[in-house]
Amino acid sequence: MITASDISLSFGTQVLFKHVNIKFTPGNCYGIIGANGAGKSTFLKILSGEIEPDTGEVIITSGQRMAVLRQDHFAFNDYSILDTVIMGYKKLYDVRKERDEIYSKEEFSEEDGIRAAELEGEFAELGGWEAEADAGVLLDGLGIPVPMHEKLMKDVEDNVKVRVLLAQALFGNPDILLLDEPTNHLDLESIHWLEDFLSTFNNTVIVVSHDRHFLNTVCTHIADIDFGKIQLYVGNYDFWYMSSQLIAKQMKDEKKRREEKIAELKEFILRFSSNVAKARQATSRKKLIDKLTIDDIQPSSRRFPYVAFKPNRECGKNILEIKGITKVIDGQKVLDNLNLLVNNGDKIAFVGPNHFAKSVLFEIITGNMQPDSGEYLWGVTTSQGYFPKNNDALFMEDMSITDWLGQFVEDADETYLRSFLGRMLFSGDEALKSCKVLSGGEKVRCVLAKLMLEGANCLIFDEPTSHLDLEAIQSLNNGLIDFNGVVLFNSHDHQFVDSIANRIIEFTPKGLIDRYMKFDDYMSDPAIKALRMEMYGSKNAVAL
Repeated sequence: MITASDISLSFGTQVLFKHVNIKFTPGNCYGIIGANGAGKSTFLKILSGEIEPDTGEVIITSGQRMAVLRQDHFAFNDYSILDTVIMGYKKLYDVRKERDEIYSKEEFSEEDGIRAAELEGEFAELGGWEAEADAGVLLDGLGIPVPMHEKLMKDVEDNVKVRVLLAQALFGNPDILLLDEPTNHLDLESIHWLEDFLSTFNNTVIVVSHDRHFLNTVCTHIADIDFGKIQLYVGNYDFWYMSSQLIAKQMKDEKKRREEKIAELKEFILRFSSNVAKARQATSRKKLIDKLTIDDIQPSSRRFPYVAFKPNRECGKNILEIKGITKVIDGQKVLDNLNLLVNNGDKIAFVGPNHFAKSVLFEIITGNMQPDSGEYLWGVTTSQGYFPKNNDALFMEDMSITDWLGQFVEDADETYLRSFLGRMLFSGDEALKSCKVLSGGEKVRCVLAKLMLEGANCLIFDEPTSHLDLEAIQSLNNGLIDFNGVVLFNSHDHQFVDSIANRIIEFTPKGLIDRYMKFDDYMSDPAIKALRMEMYGSKNAVAL
């Protein structure tokens, strides 16, 4: 068990936490949520001891081991992948290292023999004989095959390092597990594996994540950070969301009721305060006003951007036809004789492990890249809006957000643009911010604003939920569900895919699998599972 007792922390004038008291018990998974800047990652660092609070303490049950998902991708560059995972259980790793050093000595003394025997006993007690096999299971589940296990960390890509560090945190059955954005850089299949792992994990898990499906699947509790406090709710993210919406409505209704009551009392005072006969009654009502303090009802600090895509015209019958498109990049055939017909009403999620192929396809059909062969044809009634995976090229000029947005709208005055940006959470002087200093999330909101103003009837999104907080993801999700047009997209957000798509297209080594169905149905369909095994030439269902 881990307890935060009377935790307070401030950075200058910003108060992150004020006298926080919360207890995390074994067998439960706690999802830490809150607006951007609320202090989610900071709170995990306080729990892990990386940051000292201004007041209070963190209490851990004696003898319990804590594991933390590390963020430094270069800390283990000189170690093999397998050793890096085992290093997650430091005591076991140190015992194994000392034992191996004794055995490697050319001259073996009696003292060495006694110590080696002690280490052998401790090694066995800590599960050392199963360590490599257990580490291998974790790595395999996270999509890192056995031939890679002996590679040095410095010789693998960053997305592999992220998975290794996650396996390191999970290794050795820690009593307390702290995970900050564990699904980042994982494909859908690896996320599903992690969900299954944590769902059967019997110890304490505390996790920060922007993946709603993940939070819904693994969390037994939600810890909501707001106004420097942490409120604990029983249930998963959806239960918290529905509960919070209900509470917000009740608070809004109560605030309105109290405002109406105050207005009524003020009118009474104004009318009768000069009347001697009514003076006493008016005085008593003025005292009642003083008790009706509206300010003590605080709304949530969360802000949801307004996301609604309204096409300027409806699509006709013909949307998009792709004929025999082939593209080779750096000697690798990324697309091979691709044929595809997109129909009116389609909301297509492109899935599969070949993420690069999806991005290349989107770049080609939006005119940003030329195919080596083949062609594509958009219907004459269509107009396209594109959200690229990397949007940095859109923000190279040093101009205000308002001027930037104005480039994409004809005859729009500054008042209109600033009111629109306000709905995207750029209120007041924030709309005058320079494009060059925008965060990743702010750039995404700008691109979404651009797409909304353009009014296209065919939208193409390449991993749009990256850099967004839960509130913005929820708004974008709802906006695309309500959109009366065609959507082509890819995403690692399970709930985003399942709630929007009515058609799933999977890139496999042997071609496309194309089905009109929801994503959850696609993943659970026995016939599709068998087909996928055949298309990948493996018993493993491969990663999406």
